[in-house]
Amino acid sequence: MADFTETLLYGEAAKQMGAICYRRGDSGVEVLLITTRETGRWTIPKGWPIRGLKSHKAAEQEAWEEAGVKGRARRKVFGKFTYVKTLVTGVNVRATVDVHLLDVRRTRSRFPERGQRKLKWFRPLDAASRVDETELKILLSKVAKRFS
Repeated sequence: MADFTETLLYGEAAKQMGAICYRRGDSGVEVLLITTRETGRWTIPKGWPIRGLKSHKAAEQEAWEEAGVKGRARRKVFGKFTYVKTLVTGVNVRATVDVHLLDVRRTRSRFPERGQRKLKWFRPLDAASRVDETELKILLSKVAKRFS
C-alpha cells in the first residue's frame, strides 16, 4: 500500500508495463489474451515495474510469468491504456499501462502462473472485441493494421 500513497492522495495513475504478445501463423498474425485471476476478463500480460529492468524487459518478464511465452519486446512503447486496478486491500486505483509489442519465439507449458489464468490466441480484431478497455481495443486494432 505504501507504494501507492501518492497515487491515492493525489489521484495520479499507477504505472504498469504490458505486452501485446503476437505470433505469425499460416492464417496471419495472432495475439495472445489471458484472463485476469480475479474476474476472468480478457486482457494482456501486464504488471508493476520491476526494479532494475527497463519497461520492455519488465513486459517480457510479465509475459513469461502470466502466459508462459518467451520472446523479444520492442523497446519503444507501442501505446498506452488505462484501467481500474483493484488492489489486494480492496482499494481501486487508476493504472496506466505502457504496452510493448512482443514477438513470441517460444511457449512453455510450465510457467509461474500456470493454472491461474486461461490463455487463448486470437486474430487482433477478434481480440479487440473481447477486451473491455477502449484504449486496449484501439491498440489491438492497430496491431491488425500494422501486420496486414
